[in-house]
Amino acid sequence: MIGIHARAGSFSDKWIEYFSAKGIPYKLVDCCDSNIMEQLEECNGLMWHWAHHDHRAVLFARQLTYALETSGKYVFPDSKTVWHFDDKVGQKYLFESIGAPVVPTHIFYNKTIAIKWAMTASYPKVFKLRGGAGAENVFIIKNYSDAKKHIDKIFGRGYKVKNRLNFLKERLWHFKRDRTLTSFLNISKGLARLVLPKEAEKKFPTEKNYAYFQDFIPGNDSDIRIIVIGDRAFGIKRMVRKGDFRASGSGNIIYDKNEIPIECIRIAFEVNARLGAQCLAYDFVYKDKKPLIVEVSYSYSREAYIPCPGYWTRELEWVPTSFFPEYFMAEDFSKLI
Repeated sequence: MIGIHARAGSFSDKWIEYFSAKGIPYKLVDCCDSNIMEQLEECNGLMWHWAHHDHRAVLFARQLTYALETSGKYVFPDSKTVWHFDDKVGQKYLFESIGAPVVPTHIFYNKTIAIKWAMTASYPKVFKLRGGAGAENVFIIKNYSDAKKHIDKIFGRGYKVKNRLNFLKERLWHFKRDRTLTSFLNISKGLARLVLPKEAEKKFPTEKNYAYFQDFIPGNDSDIRIIVIGDRAFGIKRMVRKGDFRASGSGNIIYDKNEIPIECIRIAFEVNARLGAQCLAYDFVYKDKKPLIVEVSYSYSREAYIPCPGYWTRELEWVPTSFFPEYFMAEDFSKLI
């Protein structure tokens, strides 16, 4: 029996569809209930697509995962897949520990040391908070003055995880890109958020007392995202936003397999094997014709990958087919139970 925490619009929609079609026993559970262990007594495993913007899940999802694994149950995502989720600081140490090809990253926990580094650093750099998706909480740093401004703030009043002004700017950018009634109406939501923040925004603590910088890698008009699920990998090419340096969240996606460098596929498989992860999305940029990992995440927007024309096997063989990534997750997990 497999326990599933159902969340509309998440991976769980297709998990339930897959298990129902295959006749695989499952039950719906609520991980936020105090008696979740009791709910899972008859289950051999739990599948829960929890999100970085769910303040409740952020509080306890990892701890629940560790506890269930200790009891002998299987979990998706498991601890090897999820401990570094939405944590760029953790990812820096993780990738450096295994010698993965990553964009050079600099982290400081002391303001004086951070400023001293910034005085002699080359620019531009990219300043990030440890969490955020879709290019959220990512800033280009053009010079020492910019760097010091962010260092002063992160070691001072800090940053809100959800920046409402950036949220409005995103809505404006999407309207300029799409020019649709829906994108226009979404601007009003952004304006409303400036005055009335969502309740969930108030639950997240302020990010402060660390400074995270990545080297800016010039010459990239796109990034490559490779998702590895078990023995399969598929990818997309995301074009950089017009007048910006960010590709994440642009919505300008190329699905042609010939645009996906096979070297990125190979590296993603190799790194994923080292990590022992069930499912991870790797973001790559290029420096001197060599792919470098920017960051990684087990969670992603499922709709963006439905048009993918196929996937690669671990042997780097191409399989042309339509598919749902969530079915791959469910298939692999059902084999464990």
